[in-house]
Amino acid sequence: QVQLVESGGGLVQAGGSLRLSCAASERTFSTYSMGWFRQAPGKEREFVAVISPYGRYTNYADSVKGRFTISRDNAKKTLYLHMNSLKPEDTAVYYCAASPGLPTMNDPTDADFGSWGQGTQVTVSS
Repeated sequence: QVQLVESGGGLVQAGGSLRLSCAASERTFSTYSMGWFRQAPGKEREFVAVISPYGRYTNYADSVKGRFTISRDNAKKTLYLHMNSLKPEDTAVYYCAASPGLPTMNDPTDADFGSWGQGTQVTVSS
């Protein structure tokens, strides 16, 4: 299991930006596919974005495409989520997750990931 710690959440006005970070403990971080998920109050956790081990491939949920960017720095063992043009409906707890062998980059589910962080709250006010 990979130990993951998210940071960077907070309160922001609609239209604003935030950058989330996810620090990993695993020295083989670069071999893991990494993802971001989110869970809003009263809703199921949903896929946000995913990135392949060396960052060559990415995929996004339709709801964030064009506004969010997932990236990683394998030397720093850190995953990022750059969020622009935030909307109130982006309000949720955001989780990073790691998978040693992701079966698909197309809308992966949380069952595809074996390690999770504790989450960081993002609140977007209107």
